[in-house]
Amino acid sequence: MTMRPIRIIGDPVLRTPCEPVTSFDADLRALVADLMDTLLGAPGRAGVAAPQIGVSAQVFVYDADGHRGHMINPTLELSEEPQDDDEGCLSIPGLYFPTTRAMHATAHGFDQHGQPLTISGSGFLARALQHETDHLRGRLYVDTLRGDTRRKALREIRAGRFDSPSRRR
Repeated sequence: MTMRPIRIIGDPVLRTPCEPVTSFDADLRALVADLMDTLLGAPGRAGVAAPQIGVSAQVFVYDADGHRGHMINPTLELSEEPQDDDEGCLSIPGLYFPTTRAMHATAHGFDQHGQPLTISGSGFLARALQHETDHLRGRLYVDTLRGDTRRKALREIRAGRFDSPSRRR
């Protein structure tokens, strides 16, 4: 089992759009395995994207609403119907804010062998698909926040009020 450390906000890899995957080889399968080990290696995790472990590749894994898997080079189709719920991120640990997402999402992409893959979900699974796809585009959930919620989130991040590894020492 290879559980990789999670990159924390401030790391440039989290703000850089990832490169599409072009080689569906053993290295990619090892990356998917490391991501899954990282996801399942601690309780309460719903997804991990490659940039969160320092790899600039369009790959994420998820475990949400009884669905577990991976997606490579995703594109999303989103419903107009919104959902509002608190959202958090492993890269901004300990902070949660009400975040609007689409209620339904369908992700199209590929599996680790290059075969076409489609995942559709509502509620929490839709939220996870959107959250992880955002990571691949260099976006964090706090980028979607508006108004007072956004100001509060940014104040707490600037003040270091999240559970960063440096604060745990």
